[in-house]
Amino acid sequence: MPPMDDTDRAILNRIQSNFPIASRPYLVIADDLGLSENDVLKRLVRLKENNIIRRIGGNFVPEKLGFVSTLCAAKVEEDKIDQFASIVNRYHGVTHNYQRDSKFNIWFTFIAPSMEEIEKNIEKISQETGIKDILNLPATKVYKIKAHFDL
Repeated sequence: MPPMDDTDRAILNRIQSNFPIASRPYLVIADDLGLSENDVLKRLVRLKENNIIRRIGGNFVPEKLGFVSTLCAAKVEEDKIDQFASIVNRYHGVTHNYQRDSKFNIWFTFIAPSMEEIEKNIEKISQETGIKDILNLPATKVYKIKAHFDL
């Protein structure tokens, strides 16, 4: 994988927050950074292919659109982490999936039209993976923070 250069970092810094709402958002980004639209697109494709970025997409407040969300924590044996994460990531409502250094070592967020659907999907994940220790931790109060990483 080629290393990221300063231009890659500038693009990643630019797309994290305030993504342009425009018919050609990558042209807006290119103009902001003094690049060509084609260069921005090629670089983003390369960064995605090299797993530097997972996706580019909008985030929304689930409750304002009639959805519910929850945080899940699972206790997964070390040799089953990759398989478990792969199965969890197949579910459309999963927005984040990450490893932590604790007994409950895999955490993921789930969004769906109802808590019943989330609970059914957690049960399916448990059946598919054989992992029984999956906690469903719905928020009682939501705090939104702006996560922007200066690269």
